[in-house]
Amino acid sequence: MSVDAPLGRYAPELVEGGFAIEVADAPLLHGGLNLADLAHVLVLRESGIVPEDAARRLLCVLRAAHATPVAEFGYDPAYGETYNCRERRFTAELGDDAGWLHAGRTRREAVRVALRIRLRRDAVDLIEAAASFTEAAATLAAAHAETYMADQTYLQQAQPSTFGHYLLQFVYAVQRDVERLFGDLGWVNRSPGGVGCVNGSSLPYDRARIAELLGFDDVIEHTRDAMWQADGLLTLVATAAGLVTTLAKLAEDLEIWSSREFDYVELADGHTRGSVMMPQKRNPYALSMVRGEAGVLIGRLTGLYAVAKSPSARSDNLIFAYGEVPRSVQLATKATRLMAGVVQGLRVNAAAMYRALETGYSQATDLAEFVMRECGVDYRTAYDVVGATVRRAAADGVAGLGITGAMLDAAAVEVRGAALGLTGRDLHAVLDPASIVRTRATRGGAAPEVVRGMARECLAASRDATAAARARRAAFVAAEERLLDEASVPCDRERA
Repeated sequence: MSVDAPLGRYAPELVEGGFAIEVADAPLLHGGLNLADLAHVLVLRESGIVPEDAARRLLCVLRAAHATPVAEFGYDPAYGETYNCRERRFTAELGDDAGWLHAGRTRREAVRVALRIRLRRDAVDLIEAAASFTEAAATLAAAHAETYMADQTYLQQAQPSTFGHYLLQFVYAVQRDVERLFGDLGWVNRSPGGVGCVNGSSLPYDRARIAELLGFDDVIEHTRDAMWQADGLLTLVATAAGLVTTLAKLAEDLEIWSSREFDYVELADGHTRGSVMMPQKRNPYALSMVRGEAGVLIGRLTGLYAVAKSPSARSDNLIFAYGEVPRSVQLATKATRLMAGVVQGLRVNAAAMYRALETGYSQATDLAEFVMRECGVDYRTAYDVVGATVRRAAADGVAGLGITGAMLDAAAVEVRGAALGLTGRDLHAVLDPASIVRTRATRGGAAPEVVRGMARECLAASRDATAAARARRAAFVAAEERLLDEASVPCDRERA
């Protein structure tokens, strides 16, 4: 029984519904496949498995392939999937010498290696984009450590806070994703090379050497696991989806706050899109894209989980990952860069934020705690007294800043049958939003000096992450350049 159908004998529906789908991912894997093949030939030559002349001819052809743009290489689903297309080209150039590429290696191994080479670059790009966002957001938070606003839950005023404190929540969340991405990168940058089929190889193949040549940190220990593991791919996409989902939360808030009804923030013109019919409208297009991209990534993650649930050692749980995982990480990178740009260009309307704070009742919790402490009543009673006071104030058109001790005493008579003795008491320090925020000096609180301190720490962490990501990228580039240097041999132009 032949391994593959004779050329030109594949059913057209198989070409369209199978091979064409895999070949569409060739642009993502082409460079990694070339590097994987070069390293494989070098290890075969060093191990004495492949004759020197054949190794030299293979290296020449593979280096030429590496220099060939993917669009010119000749990937054509009529001849099979990506690996088949490569084999066809190499056989046309080398004849039987191309067959040495199969020694000790399945087609899936070459693609598994290529996928990891691709993903390590993509993961570093996403880390750097995330660090760019946290740097921009931490910088903006520090600048607005005293921009007072009513923090909200369920879109209802909750307590006085600052825009800087609000924004740092997203910085810390994304920094956790950066930590996860470095962990994901550690999983990605391990070599599945040299595993044979599933149980190892009888050939004297040095697995550590191919890992070294390709710039991997180490080998994946168990040979069957090395060939079929998909959990790290799911984790990487989950981290990317989680990161963009966090950014989408910020995008949703900013979209609401950029409306005329709030007027808290304004996006830079370069991040908006005008209505073609309504001349007064500038739509927050960038925010819509980030929100939609989060939804797309959640869908892709769900799809990957659906195909990964197959029994072990089945191709379907990885074939679709070859394109979906890199594209998911790339989409997350684009969304993250976009949100970093939005934050960098964001204009904050501090006056509008403070006006909303002045006219609301976000002081109510602090007022209830004051009543509890000063009047010796339990918190539930204080809560009920303040609640009744706020309801009466709202009905009479009195803002929170205008609440008096006499109003509290009147409510206390209604609630508990006796006044609290607060008539004539100066409540300014209790009701003033800025004074309230300054009391939040506990670790992680909204007091301006605490916010500035957290912003400084976040800014330093962002810059450290950027430096670490760039160092990883430089190491990958250096390893690939060394590999190409080691694969340099005199080439017979007639044969290669």
